[in-house]
Formats: sequence, C-alpha cells, structure tokens
Amino acid sequence: MRKIFTLLLLGAFCIVNAQAFRGLGDSKFSLGMNIQNGGTGIQASSDYGLGENISVGILASYLLEGTNIKNVPFLDRFDAKLRLNANIGNVIKIDPKLDVYPGLNLGLKNFGGHLGARYFISRGFGFFSELSFPIAKYNTNNLDYNNSSYI
Repeated sequence: MRKIFTLLLLGAFCIVNAQAFRGLGDSKFSLGMNIQNGGTGIQASSDYGLGENISVGILASYLLEGTNIKNVPFLDRFDAKLRLNANIGNVIKIDPKLDVYPGLNLGLKNFGGHLGARYFISRGFGFFSELSFPIAKYNTNNLDYNNSSYI
C-alpha cells in the first residue's frame, strides 16, 4: 500500500525549465507514474526541441508492482525508448500553457505511438498525461511486461 501511495504522489508531475513548448532548443523533463496492463511503475522522460514544432527525446520506465511480477528479472521490468514528438499546441492555437504532442517511439520492447499533454502552472512546474500504445511488438511470446499500452 505504501508503494502505491508513493506512486500516486509521483504520478503525473512534470518538472520543466520553461512554459509550454517553445521550439528549437527547448527542453522538458517529466517524472510520473506508469499504469499499464500487468503492472504499475515509474517513468522519466526528457525531450529536446529540434524545431518550432518537433522534439526528440528519451523515456525510461520501470515496473514496481503487478500481476505475477515478483520473480520477473530486472530487464523484463525495465524499458527505454527513443521518442519523436510533434508539439502542436501552438498550431491548434490553444492556451500557451498547454502543450499537446502526438508522437512515435522506438523502444527495447516495441515500436509504438503516444499522445500526450502538458499543462504548466508556473515557469518550472506542471502536470502531464500520456497515452502510449504498441504498434509492433518485437517478441510476442514473452510476458507482456513493459510491452503494452500505458498512461
């Protein structure tokens, strides 16, 4: 129960160095909760702006609890992904504190897509939510840990 409470406290917080996505050279760091089929855990991601509406980044996630996860090795609980985002908040002309970003990711377990949003309360603090889904799994015979959709 303490682990779940700790995860809830960590969940959906975004620590950044600026307001919503500002383009070339802008960077974001997010730390949050990973909820998916078969488990819950933590995730951290970082994105860097390559242009007005494009960013690249990395994401790492680790499952802490889940269905039959007690004896699952570390590498099956861990996943890392490279990301490509299209930051479209300014394109669709929404609140400047809100960043909406669809994208693609290439990870250790699968190739997939994601749709996320970040809302900034102040210059260095905000909230985020992201939905991710696999398009192609590399090994469909293994357990589905860190290989499925997550929030």
